[in-house]
Amino acid sequence: MDKIPMTQAGFDALEKELKNLKSVERPAVIEAIAEARAHGDLSENAEYHAARERQSFIEGRIKELQAVISSSQIIDHTSLSGEVVKFGATVIIVDEETDEELKFQIVGAYESDADNGKISVTAPMARGLIGKAIGDSVEVHSPKGRRSYEILQVSYI
Repeated sequence: MDKIPMTQAGFDALEKELKNLKSVERPAVIEAIAEARAHGDLSENAEYHAARERQSFIEGRIKELQAVISSSQIIDHTSLSGEVVKFGATVIIVDEETDEELKFQIVGAYESDADNGKISVTAPMARGLIGKAIGDSVEVHSPKGRRSYEILQVSYI
């Protein structure tokens, strides 16, 4: 299986989620199933079916997280430096048409969160920026169309 690149913070967040699912969510859903069973006829018991569905989701997510964690490769981006965009870089770019500045960090697919400025290394924007340096102009093909950006700053915090 291929290694999944990830920052230490992303790895820690996945481990925390896995621990919560195993120690809090799983026991709670087992208790909910037992309580729903006590109500009698299971064929028309909505609470029972909802709890079983929730249990299925939890077990699936546990398996997914275990697979991702076991295949992850933690990349310490804080030891990197320079003006070239690499995995883990925090990048500030400017749209060459609108002069709008964007700031984000390039992270692994399982830790991306666009709302919090973290984009996946597999995203069109990240793929366009990897290997480029401060001052370079980059053309990115995305679902919104073709855009040109200039790299203003690259840091590894």
